[in-house]
Amino acid sequence: MIELARASEATLSQALRVEAVARDLADAGFEVVATAGDGAQAVRRAAASSPQVLLLDLNLPLLPGVEVCRQVVARDPAVRVLVLSASGEQADVLEAVKSGATGYLVKSAGREELLAAVRSTAAGEAVFTPGLAGLVLGEFRRLAAEPPAASPRAGQPPVPHLTARETEVLRMVAKGLSYRQIADRLTLSHRTVQNHVQNTLGKLQLHNRVELVRYAIEQGLDDDLG
Repeated sequence: MIELARASEATLSQALRVEAVARDLADAGFEVVATAGDGAQAVRRAAASSPQVLLLDLNLPLLPGVEVCRQVVARDPAVRVLVLSASGEQADVLEAVKSGATGYLVKSAGREELLAAVRSTAAGEAVFTPGLAGLVLGEFRRLAAEPPAASPRAGQPPVPHLTARETEVLRMVAKGLSYRQIADRLTLSHRTVQNHVQNTLGKLQLHNRVELVRYAIEQGLDDDLG
């Protein structure tokens, strides 16, 4: 069962929108475990309910959405944050992702697009409004090209060994392919691809697909696949 927490701004129109979104999600079979009227409340309710997916506005009273995201993910890395924002500005998108958001949709997204995005987020995929995924990948490539802040410490443990199949899946993740696309290319089930990604996350001690993409780009794996 999918659990969902929703944080939103406290104006009447926005409150009505929260109710409408929550109703759509419930009608689609999701369990909406909590809603919140401000950022501080969102953090408390996420801590209390441990949602699988947190659907989050950025423009929140009392505590900004990016800080909500940062605190929630720091406390429980298993929570996947899907931002639903009126802004499609580059700075807002990148700040949300760097704070731990798994995906980012603009509020103009339709009902079916939102429901599909929540399903994909719950499955561990990174979901972005068309055009934003390339922006995020481009930023990761830029960061990966920068010199490291410090040299590895002596005696630092080696990078855990990945199997050939895990590496192959990781390369495709770095290219921005969805789990379904990877499954089709490799003639695997969607569940098998998810298991490979989860195993890789565990070996690398990473928390989500966004961190995994950045790691893969830093390792140059996005250049090894046509």
